[in-house]
Order: sequence, then C-alpha cells, then structure tokens
Amino acid sequence: MSYPETYTAFRRTTGDLPNTIQQTQETLPKELGPKDVVIKIRAVSLNYREHATLIGTYPVQTDAGGIPCSDAAAEVVATGSAVKIFKVGDPVSPHVAQGPFEDTDDGVAVAIGFSKEGVLREYAIYEEKHLVHLPKDMSWEEGSILPCAGVTAWTALDRLTHVPKNASALMQGTGGVSIIALILCISAGIQPIITSSSDEKLQALQKLHPKVRGINYKTTTDMGAEVKHLTNGRGVNFVINNTGPQSIMDDVGFLCERGGTVSLVGFLHGFDADWEPRRLVELMSKSAKIKGIAVGSKAEFEEMNRYLEEKKVKLTPALDRTFDFKDSKEAFEYLASGKHTGKIVIKVAA
Repeated sequence: MSYPETYTAFRRTTGDLPNTIQQTQETLPKELGPKDVVIKIRAVSLNYREHATLIGTYPVQTDAGGIPCSDAAAEVVATGSAVKIFKVGDPVSPHVAQGPFEDTDDGVAVAIGFSKEGVLREYAIYEEKHLVHLPKDMSWEEGSILPCAGVTAWTALDRLTHVPKNASALMQGTGGVSIIALILCISAGIQPIITSSSDEKLQALQKLHPKVRGINYKTTTDMGAEVKHLTNGRGVNFVINNTGPQSIMDDVGFLCERGGTVSLVGFLHGFDADWEPRRLVELMSKSAKIKGIAVGSKAEFEEMNRYLEEKKVKLTPALDRTFDFKDSKEAFEYLASGKHTGKIVIKVAA
C-alpha cells in the first residue's frame, strides 16, 4: 500500500487558556529513511492528560500547537529499505515514551503527543525501534487503548509476575487505567475492587464478572473498614492511585499486612497533600512500597501484549464511546465532562 503526500491532523490551538484542537493539513516526505516505517492510524484513544494540556495543568512541558495524543493502533503501509521487524499490513502501535527506556544515545525521554508530535492524525512516520506489534485478533479500538493506559495498568500490577494467593487490588475511579487493570485482575485471578461516586457506574462494572466489587467513596463513611470487609480482613495487595498524593497514606492503610504496593499513576485531585511525613513509617511496618508509574518500557509493552494474546484477554469492556475522526473536538469535550467509564476512542480510519 502506498501513502499520500498530504493528510489531515488535529493540532492544539495556542493563546490564552483553555486551548482546544483544530483540524490542519500536513505533509509526508517522499523519501523514507532506511529504518522509517509509515503507519496509517486506525484508532486513537484519549487519556486525561490530553485534557490537562489544554487547560494548563499537565506538569510536563508540551509543545504549543503540537499534534496531541499518544495512544494509537495503526497499520504499516510502507517501510524503509533496512526495516526487518515489520512488514506492510502489520498492526502496530508507537511506544509512548521514546528515549531512555530504549537505550538511545542521548538518554532524553521524548513523549509523543507532548514534546513530540502525537498521533491524532491520519498518517505518521516512526523509526522501526519505536513501534511494537499489537496482539493478534484485537480490534483497532482495543489496540488503541494499550500504549499508555494498558501499559500503565500492567506495570502498576507489577506485570502480574508474582500474584499471591487470594490477591486483591483496589482501583481508584472508573477511568481507562482502572478499567484495564480490572480486566487484567480478572484474567489473573486477582479480586478487583473499584471505587466511584456513581452507583450506576459501579453496578454496570459489577455485571462484567462475579468477582468485581465496588465502593462508592462518597457514601462510604469508612473506606478502610470496607476494604477490610471485602478482603476478609486481609487488605489489598495493590492500590492503583489515580487521584494523587493526598490519598497515598490512606492507600497504604488499605494494603495487606506484608509486601503490598501503591502505584501512583495520576493526579485527578491535584498535587498537594496534608498528611504528616512521619506517616511514611507505616511503609516499614508493612514492608510496603510506593512507586511512581511513568507508563512503562517498550519491553514491558511487548510483554503485556504477549500476555493478552496468550490469555486471549478481551478489552472491549474497557471501551466507553467511539467518535469519528471529524468529531475529535467533541471527543475531547466528552473527556472533559468526566461522564465516561473506561476509554474514549476516536476512529480515524475504517
């Protein structure tokens, strides 16, 4: 398959906040480098940070007027003369954080959609080393939710490498990372517990699998007691923190007696906290750990994809709503509304 000289993309507007996105026309080079791969983007999924960049709260420098979004499923349509790993027709995805995880010479992290042009466009070119094969028999929409939310959930659950007997996990909120983590938990036999302020959302999620348990954090007076109740007094092995620093020490309190993990993956409630630093001693008594998740490495992305393929894990329950490419601005507005459960996807091409 060949590729066109021009294509449509969306770029962030510039000027006073909040910004929005607008459609533009872009060009592709006629000549490819030996390691270049041209991809036709089929689907793009949104993360909260896409909205945060438009309102100025994302804590990473972002190119003004750049092409947003980091997560895409795409098809290879052309390759450079020295490309060996990919062929035309392969379903692929760019790896989100390109840099130190891939042992590049400069050791500088490049985040597509932020410090480098993103994927909200019809075509893109990446070096062979920046792409991964997607799992077989997965839809474009499912594949598009893997690069950031999927790998984040995977690494937050310690890559499912050591799953204790009767393990459980607590997911904060019903966003993409939480829902994918819930699906991974079910696949690995981990008891999933998920929180929301909406009983309607919790009831819908509990229909996915008999093991799913929900907690309405607005109406539950003692979260710790409820977590203990749902885990027969053991506490959870994993907490996936989407809200930020404020709840971290409460999260440590939810953990099991020995060796639990709190993974900090988001900042929905901001960056401040009012707990006393001495409370960190609680980590010692539980031999617990707090770890920050910066998505994950390319190797971890590939490892997760192998797991999903081998286990035949279906991610369709993580899909909330799909928008046409021309309606990308409406997709961003829906993201800002917070009404979704799971991932919002933009279908770029059929």
